[in-house]
Amino acid sequence: MKTLATIAAELQGYDPQALSVSGVNTFMSRLVEPVTAQETVGIFQALGRVLAQDVISPISVPAHDNSAMDGYAFDAAQLKPGVALTLTVAGTLRAGAGWPHRVEPGQCIKIMTGAIMPSGLDTVVPQELVTSDGPNIAIAAGLLRAGDNRRQLGEDLMQGQPALRQGQLLTPAALGLLASLGIEQVAVWRKLRVAYFSTGDEILSLGQPPREGAVYDSNRYTVFGLLSRLGCEVIDMGVVRDEPALLEAAFTQAALQTDAIITSGGVSVGEADYTKLMMKKLGDVAFWKIAMRPGRPMAVGRIGNAVLFGLPGNPVAVMVTFLAFVRPALLQMMGSTATAPPLLKARSLEALRKKPGRTEYQRGTVSTGADGSLQVRTTGNQGSGVLSSMVQANGLIVLAHKQGDVAAGDLVNIMMFEGVI
Repeated sequence: MKTLATIAAELQGYDPQALSVSGVNTFMSRLVEPVTAQETVGIFQALGRVLAQDVISPISVPAHDNSAMDGYAFDAAQLKPGVALTLTVAGTLRAGAGWPHRVEPGQCIKIMTGAIMPSGLDTVVPQELVTSDGPNIAIAAGLLRAGDNRRQLGEDLMQGQPALRQGQLLTPAALGLLASLGIEQVAVWRKLRVAYFSTGDEILSLGQPPREGAVYDSNRYTVFGLLSRLGCEVIDMGVVRDEPALLEAAFTQAALQTDAIITSGGVSVGEADYTKLMMKKLGDVAFWKIAMRPGRPMAVGRIGNAVLFGLPGNPVAVMVTFLAFVRPALLQMMGSTATAPPLLKARSLEALRKKPGRTEYQRGTVSTGADGSLQVRTTGNQGSGVLSSMVQANGLIVLAHKQGDVAAGDLVNIMMFEGVI
């Protein structure tokens, strides 16, 4: 397990007082380590978990050549260029049944979607494309090619081949794939255990009466939601006041029972509370000034075997730093091979002010323009305490480190919220 000093020495140009967003993520990737324990869960409990082993397909899918639609199956060798084909219908074949008889030349079988293709037949003509005359059908010249509308054995998955890979997040589609293979249980990495608490004498918990100068804690509930969406086992430790004994007890307790600790507040420059002092006393912790907006101050390190993420106190800054840094780090700890969601391009509907030398995350509302392309406008006030703007937004406008002002009509990068916030 590398110390923070060792990691810092490996990074060219590392400066804790002026770290870039990319520098933070590089540091994080070297700090965290995946869990090693695994467990077996049923398919109904597997959603959002991370596969600990490759899933090898026990069967081929489909298990037989079959019809891709309702129509008539026949041998395409009978097709002649420029000549219509007339065939006699020898019977009807439904899905789930076989055809025990030989299909003679000049014959076809009426077949339903999913039904096994009878031996010797390789093509299906959709029923709406034929003309029928009693027991016969006619297929117009040039309508089909050999193999049309036939699903081949194993064209989705072949028996013995990997269906899902170790490190994949199990999505609803992945659960359906497992079920299609007859697989009821899978091996997954154990859930991450993450403790979270807010710090500060000015923070009120829900149920406490208002008092002058105090604010209700929103960060606990936001982080709880973000961690729950990620599939973590969340340990809510409430609000911890700025008292050394209380902070020491909270950090010590959290480090003994979790893989990661997340706090909000107490990491800004010049703050007179005890949070930073206690982090330093109990662990190997670095304090950063990140070239970003919002979310400049952040602490990171270890207390015992738990990774520590000390986030800023402002609600929007908490969410942005979580999305930019903490979420990718936790996914790596979960054993996931998932990469960061791709940044999409959208046309800005307004001019945006931006200073080069920092990455900015502006809350935006993304929509589809008249021409079908994506467009985005900000939610207005971009203050890091304007929590309502994160509810109004459906994504972040990501303005790169070296980027300057944006003119209306320029393309910008956007990070969508769907499935995350």
